[in-house]
Amino acid sequence: MSDDDREAELEAGRMPLLDHLIELRNRLMCAILVAFLICYQFKERIYGFLVHPLAVALEGQPDRRLIYTGLTEAFFTYVKVSFWAGFCLAFPVVAAQIWKFVAPGLYKTERRAFYPYLFATPVLFTMGAALAYFVVMPIAWRFFVSFESPGGPGSLPIVLDPKVNEYLSLVMTLLLGFGIAFQLPVLLTLMARVGLVTSTGLAGKRRYAIVIMFVVAAVLTPPDVVSQTSLALPLIVLFEASIVSCRMVEKARARREAQEEAELAGKAKPATGG
Repeated sequence: MSDDDREAELEAGRMPLLDHLIELRNRLMCAILVAFLICYQFKERIYGFLVHPLAVALEGQPDRRLIYTGLTEAFFTYVKVSFWAGFCLAFPVVAAQIWKFVAPGLYKTERRAFYPYLFATPVLFTMGAALAYFVVMPIAWRFFVSFESPGGPGSLPIVLDPKVNEYLSLVMTLLLGFGIAFQLPVLLTLMARVGLVTSTGLAGKRRYAIVIMFVVAAVLTPPDVVSQTSLALPLIVLFEASIVSCRMVEKARARREAQEEAELAGKAKPATGG
């Protein structure tokens, strides 16, 4: 077989980029669909897990409940919860498929450099969601429940009677928001790798960053000081960790560049005769 025939065979075997994207989409949809179907079988347990912080805040009040006012509201709420849980369950598979799609276009050294980020992303997301679930939500729910009032002469009582879809949407948004916010070190370190930010620049903008952290915390959390501070302080710690990580990336780049310059200088040095 001639070289031209071999090249034609290779070209025929290569998939266009659009076909690769379609295959990736199908794999991701299949993984999420399977995870959704699995989670739907455990929808009551997932619902119980998500509603537990509110149940603790209302403990000792047996007449408490979550209501739904639309005929299909409870069903679609279960579907939404199952889809959300299914996406979380399928995330490792989704990340692996995306990595398999991207990895062939990277050099071996670049693939090794990305491994820590692949590990850090789900770990940091879990840490953020755990902070929201175990710390922020219990404090926030007790704060909101405290606005109940028994009423009196000439007034009506104020009683909390939350809707199931609104409550679960709020919980899932908080968990997702905290998980994404905790990706800050990964984002800044990747930006440092491509030269978009520097550790010196980040350190110089520290005061502005702290203000931004509190603004982000105010947007993502209920409007009370405790829950906002519970997110802002970890974000500040993560920002400082990002500065350290960026410095490590810069030092590694400097060593690599120095080594490459030394190798080039050694190759360019003329050989001396004996």
